[in-house]
Formats: sequence, structure tokens, C-alpha cells
Amino acid sequence: MSDAIEVNGLRRRYEGPGANGGFEAVRGLDFTVRQGEVFALLGTNGAGKTSTVEVLEGLAPPTGGSVRLLGHDPFRERATVRPRIGIMLQEGGLPSELTARETARMWAGVVTGARPEEEALELVGLGGRGDVRVKQLSGGERRRLDLALALMGRPQVLFLDEPTTGLDPQARRTTWELVRSLREEGNTIVLTTHYLEEAEALADRLAIMTEGRITVAGTPAEVMAAQPSRIRFQLPRGLVPAQLPLTLPAAVEGREVEIRTPQLQEALLELLRWAEDGGHQLERLDARSASLEEVFLDIAARGERTEEPA
Repeated sequence: MSDAIEVNGLRRRYEGPGANGGFEAVRGLDFTVRQGEVFALLGTNGAGKTSTVEVLEGLAPPTGGSVRLLGHDPFRERATVRPRIGIMLQEGGLPSELTARETARMWAGVVTGARPEEEALELVGLGGRGDVRVKQLSGGERRRLDLALALMGRPQVLFLDEPTTGLDPQARRTTWELVRSLREEGNTIVLTTHYLEEAEALADRLAIMTEGRITVAGTPAEVMAAQPSRIRFQLPRGLVPAQLPLTLPAAVEGREVEIRTPQLQEALLELLRWAEDGGHQLERLDARSASLEEVFLDIAARGERTEEPA
């Protein structure tokens, strides 16, 4: 599979007053996005995601390093790249007095090879809302209209910035299915989201940024495997923490016990054998592998918070 996006040593700096003014929001990124995959770029506020994606989209030049999108410089060769990408921003800023259908028709007039507006609205579940003014659409419906416009030009590379914000659970799942179908058709999708469940469900690969750098990258399974699994239960009455199996590193608070281990199956088997041999009942027993949310929170806790310029 060839690469749709290649990023090498990417830096982006915002200049400020004084000799030492300014702020480097992106500090030397290297990654690729393969054709036909969903790639999620994650990070806390201020990590540098927006600054990175704006360069990928061709909205800003890099301060250092290089970006190639479909073999072209997205900023210097924007006229070549722009007809081949779709962008869904966090806020579309659509004219409030136009109907959804009029908005789609207006957008189709400035897009190369546009879909029919009815087809675009049907794709996102707004086929029956074409005559409703934008100001009368719900927040979730406006997000779906933003997505319809991003898909209008049949893009090869699609940028989705928080695509399901404001959607109810059913609409969110419908959007996920649409993203999956676009991937199956060969589209490349770059996703930024604060819904970690969304990234875990959709992304073929992902990268987590902190302080302008990529801290961890890989498939969701690879990233989650780097975080230890956990086992939780209540310490049986009459026992003290010193009586727990010594080979299992346990943290005890009151009667609540937590064991973190990279070998979940082996640790759980040892714990259950200990409980059986001693006739102990393990109340509220819960064992699970690390989630993407746990990985993200652990990385965020280790990184210093910075504020990304608007």
C-alpha cells in the first residue's frame, strides 16, 4: 500500500514579539498515512494537532521539514491538491438563512466534479431535511451537513475534525459506518477526535501527540498493548495485603486492590489459584486489557500542558 501523505521533520512555529518570542507548536514530526486507511491524530488541547493538520491541508506552510500529499506539496501546489481533498472543520460557518439543499447546491458550484446535492444529503442522513434552513437544524444535523459538503467533491483524502461532536449515539454510529464505507471504497481519511472510543473503533493506525511531538504511534492494538492490563477486586475479609501473592504487584487502598501487569492471563490465573487454594471469595473481580482512553490519559498525565495559539 503506497502512502497518501508523507511527513518528514515537520515543524511549525508561531512568531511573537522580541528576539526569543514565538512558540513552536510542532517540533519535528515524522509519519505517513497510507492510501485507503483511517489515520487518527490524537492529543490533548495544545498538543499541536490543529497546527499539524492545517499544514497537511495546505492552509499553512511548514516552518521546517516537508509534507507531501498525493505526491504534491499541499501549500505550494494547492491548485493541484485542493480538488482531490475534502475538509470538515470543527465549525462550518454556514449561511444560516439558506436551506440544507441550497447550501449543498452552493457548495457544489465551487467543487470540481461535485456529487448531486441530493446524493450528498442522503449520504449523511439528511435526505428528508433539504428544505430546512441551516439555523433550524439541530447541532448534530449541522455537523452532518458539514460532512456532506466535505464529501461533495468525491475526495481521495478526507480530513475530519471532530466529525461526531453534537451527534446522538445513533447518529454517531451511522457516521462511523459511513466512514468505514468510504475507507472500503479506497478513500484515505485523517481523523482528529476527542472521542477515544471513536478512534479505537475507526482507526487503522493512530498517533498521540504531546507538546508538538508524537509520543506513541501504531495500530490501536499495538498502542494499547504497551499499557499494562489491570485486575481489580476487594481484599477478602480477614486478610491483610501482605497475604496476597508476592509475585503480583498490588496497590491496596482500604479493601480495594488493583494489580497492573503486562501478562493479564498469567496474573489472573495465579490470582484465581491463590483464591481457590485459600478458599477466598474475590468480590467485585474485574480484569481487562488497557483501553485507548487509559493509554491517552497516562500519556497526558506525563506530559506538560501547553497552550496552542489560536
